[in-house]
Amino acid sequence: MKIKTISFSLAIMTASLSGCMEQMEAKDKVELWYEQPAKEWMSSVPVGNGRIGAMVFGGIEEETIALNESSMWSGQYDENQETPFGKERMNELRKLFFEGKIQEGNQIAGEFLHGNGHSFGTHLPIGDLKLTFSYPENTVSNYRRSLDLGTAISTTNYTIGDVNYVRECFATNPDDVLVLRMSASKKKAINAKLSLSMLRESEISTDGNQLIFEGTVNFPKQGPGGVSFQGRIAISAPNGTLQAEDSSISVNDADMMTIVIDVRTNYKNDAYKSLCKETVVKAEKKTYEKLKKTHLNDYTPLFDRVSLQLGTGEYADLPTDKRWEQVKKGGYDPGLDVLLFQYGRYLLLASSRENSPLPAALQGFFNDNLACNMGWTNDYHLDINTQQNYWIANVGNLAECHLPLFKYIEDLSVHGAKTAQKIYGCKGWTAHTTANIWGYTAPSGSILWGLFPTASSWIASHLWTQYEYTRDKDYLAKTAYPLLKGNAEFLLNYMIEDPNTGYMVTGPSISPENSFLYQGNNLCASMMPTCDRVLAYEIFNACIQSAQILNIDKEFSDSLQQTIKKFPPIRLRANGGIREWLEDYDEAHPNHRHTSHLLALYPYEQITLEKTPELAAGARKTIEDRLSAEGWEDTEWSRANMICFYARLKDTKQAYQSVLTLESIFTRENLLSISPAGIAGAPYDIFILDGNTAGAAGIAEMLVQGHEGYIEFLPCLPEQWSVGNYKGLCVKGGAEVSAAWNQSLINEATLKATADNTFTVKVPQGKNYTITLNNKRINPVINNGLITVSMKAKDILKFK
Repeated sequence: MKIKTISFSLAIMTASLSGCMEQMEAKDKVELWYEQPAKEWMSSVPVGNGRIGAMVFGGIEEETIALNESSMWSGQYDENQETPFGKERMNELRKLFFEGKIQEGNQIAGEFLHGNGHSFGTHLPIGDLKLTFSYPENTVSNYRRSLDLGTAISTTNYTIGDVNYVRECFATNPDDVLVLRMSASKKKAINAKLSLSMLRESEISTDGNQLIFEGTVNFPKQGPGGVSFQGRIAISAPNGTLQAEDSSISVNDADMMTIVIDVRTNYKNDAYKSLCKETVVKAEKKTYEKLKKTHLNDYTPLFDRVSLQLGTGEYADLPTDKRWEQVKKGGYDPGLDVLLFQYGRYLLLASSRENSPLPAALQGFFNDNLACNMGWTNDYHLDINTQQNYWIANVGNLAECHLPLFKYIEDLSVHGAKTAQKIYGCKGWTAHTTANIWGYTAPSGSILWGLFPTASSWIASHLWTQYEYTRDKDYLAKTAYPLLKGNAEFLLNYMIEDPNTGYMVTGPSISPENSFLYQGNNLCASMMPTCDRVLAYEIFNACIQSAQILNIDKEFSDSLQQTIKKFPPIRLRANGGIREWLEDYDEAHPNHRHTSHLLALYPYEQITLEKTPELAAGARKTIEDRLSAEGWEDTEWSRANMICFYARLKDTKQAYQSVLTLESIFTRENLLSISPAGIAGAPYDIFILDGNTAGAAGIAEMLVQGHEGYIEFLPCLPEQWSVGNYKGLCVKGGAEVSAAWNQSLINEATLKATADNTFTVKVPQGKNYTITLNNKRINPVINNGLITVSMKAKDILKFK
């Protein structure tokens, strides 16, 4: 079939099916769009409802819908995941470290302080739904496929001869199914065959208008075990005929076709088969228009909470892949920056909704069938990747997206209590670098990346951050504080006084996944690496503040305060950088991608430009040394980190350069972020979600900050964003902020309280602003450029 390529602007839509659209409205849409079908997974576009989703290719003669479900995992629970060690042996091991026998200590730690992950498992893709179409011989024209982030609908338009075809695909959260609709501008113009190309061992059958597949996951590469599953694909084709065969269904002479898809597993759900059947039956009974309307009413208000515009660049009318290519060639495109930011929010919504059974894994729940085949698996990496998946949740006004993570942390705490006791002889709970859906909380197979018990503290800190943004005391009392306290109990019981210094320290543990030089040896384990100090402080401080807010646990809080006083300070190296370890060891790998000792700079607030200027200078030195090191291991998450770091350092040039680097080097044409070939042993580029979500968080950090104790609008605004506006970003204390600017000068900025609180705000510079509270002019005292205003929920403070 001949394909005639006709390029057309974002404003053109097929009038006969979609109606007319004003050009300005189309330009304001936040969408990815292309003039050709996807040839591979990394060119397709994602749709998801937090549990089930798909990658849509937009093919003409053959459409591919790559299916995903969040609990499609191999592996199984392992009651012997820990290698028992205990407190007495731990104290003997620590004695070696205190005596300077670091190499001997590392040898013993490497031999005994590892877990047993033989049934660890991984998240897996399901396979592809294939739709093979038959058309009269003719030329294809007016092709356009898109993903509208504002509606979460993937649309494919094309004309064959004089017949226009439209396909829409979305994943609805309220009805909990995937929906695909195809329509044609002429009757009886749709002829298609539906079949499956499965990646999991499955029995495929038909039952009336349904294509059914079921089986049990078998993926020996990541160990024995796996979920059982069932999927149902129901087809409706008014005025057409359906013909079922053993493993396919044909649709003939239809005016339109609607497909409803559900997939369920037996993960915490013995009734998964009946649930799958019931879900599809309920969705089938609704009209397509009803399914779509319910989906839009659910999704659009969430996405629309935040808007961002950064001016119109010269590439605004180009398809997304062409815009991406221009940035790769050295250009810049503020509209693409907006798309990258909103895409991060979109992908979190697609992967982690309030009712999702699991949080976003390494690839959200989308799966390219590559990460799961790596040794590191498509799992939960708790040494930065899972945390980065959720950095955009609060500032991006999607606090509900955190809830599946909190349920997961609660599950980790149950299994992690056993790990804390068996390995460390401690109370409370812990978890280490790698985790799965089966309760794995032990160290990984090697201490180089696995001996990181404060990974639990890092992920648990999200519980406190949620409160800082929402000020929800009921949530703090019932959900956050009990889990935070359990982790603090572990740390309090785990830490020990260093007889050489009097400091309270953790260890032996690691600075993920790095190592240091000691007496000619390359070692990784030590007492109190800097990241442990930072994370223990965050958990203790969160518990102290929580106890004060809730007026409980004073004795426990006092014990935490006394212990904090004995923490070692964050210190500088002789070369001026931040120490990664308690001692000033030389780095074995100066080009290493992990910079866990800089957690104090971001996402936390223990290093800031104003409060700790010397440490801030040390952080900059550390960053510059890493970036300039030969063979710097840059990747999607480390580059997203750099956006966040440079935003905190208010380095507009380097922050924006990191945005461009993320776009041009660490994303693909569908803007999904990639871990490049060569990193962590990967022979090819692999999609990883964290670059998208953490990159979005970094862009937000350039637009508003509050870590110095006051709210600042546009703290790190690059010249490329000299014109723009945003609304709906969130700040700690319980507020939403908005701003509009021209020539980098703020015209108007607002703070809307979402909770009763007192806010300190930096007055924008550049002109004499009128300050109003609920539209009434106020004249607050300005002290060092700051004002402090007491506000009730829904109050609006405005600078104009």
